[in-house]
Amino acid sequence: MFIEQKYLLIASSQLQQFKKKGDHLFNFRCPYCGDSQKSRTKARGFVFPKENNLIYKCHNCGKGASVGNLLKHLDSKIYNDYIMERYKKDRPEIKSGLGNFVKPKFLKGDSSLKTIKKISSLTWNHPVKKFIQQRQIPTTSHFELFFAPKFYKWVNSVVPNKFHNLENDHPRLVIPFFDEKNNMFAFQGRAFGEEEPKYITIILDSLKEKIYGLNRVDWKKTVYVVEGPIDSLFLDNCVATAQSDLRIKDRKNNVVLVPDNEPRNEQIVKQIGNFIDNNYSVVLWPESVSEKDINEMILSGRSKSEIHDIIKENTFSGISAKLKFTNWRKRNAN
Repeated sequence: MFIEQKYLLIASSQLQQFKKKGDHLFNFRCPYCGDSQKSRTKARGFVFPKENNLIYKCHNCGKGASVGNLLKHLDSKIYNDYIMERYKKDRPEIKSGLGNFVKPKFLKGDSSLKTIKKISSLTWNHPVKKFIQQRQIPTTSHFELFFAPKFYKWVNSVVPNKFHNLENDHPRLVIPFFDEKNNMFAFQGRAFGEEEPKYITIILDSLKEKIYGLNRVDWKKTVYVVEGPIDSLFLDNCVATAQSDLRIKDRKNNVVLVPDNEPRNEQIVKQIGNFIDNNYSVVLWPESVSEKDINEMILSGRSKSEIHDIIKENTFSGISAKLKFTNWRKRNAN
């Protein structure tokens, strides 16, 4: 993968909106279809790891290709250099500061998950995969999301007799909650259609706090806390509480609470006031942001780095938070 990544970076000047999103994950406007014709900032082409190789996929036109074929499409000289290096005989192993691909850890305590499919295992034309693509959920998160074609029936296999009436059973996206040791202690089922409730949360261990993302978070760094698990997948070092109360027990230092952008929702406004009164660092979204949550911001064309910048510029605590909150509440009451 090092060689693929090396030549992708060499060719990056020919890729519009090229960004490195994470380890072995790159995003840019699709060079095959030209990407969105309505927004020049939208970039739906992704290069990501699969089975120790990097592959390309466009979430706009659906084009898929190896990195080699992508390079061939972009620049014949770069492609020829790539082929020469990749297939050179007796090539020594190359190590680089770019890092080696690490396969996702096996998620323990999830034998029940083996009976349903990971999103990462579904074909690109599967309806659920298309739903995930439409939400622009990062490809690197697909291995932690699952599909249950009959959600009630599957839940009953995990928690016997949880649902007595299976008449209205339907498919749902399954979002498992793992602890720091990768043991599943809860999961959430998200409806694809108009089924109510939109989210169904099943708790397997009531002694554990309902926090999504514990298996990925680094408490030594700044931790962002949002409401929705899907929203948390778009921010670095982010967890979700799956409820409007974003406070985490015994966690306040280096924690930034990121509420949904609903300034006219009385419950959320009241929660924000409580956060500030209890000396939490809180994000107060500026007028320039109209989207309700992080996923909507991504769908509107905002980049991950842009959202991080907005969050950093609009995080307040202490006296400054109280003053800002007073003005923010007055502004949004008009």
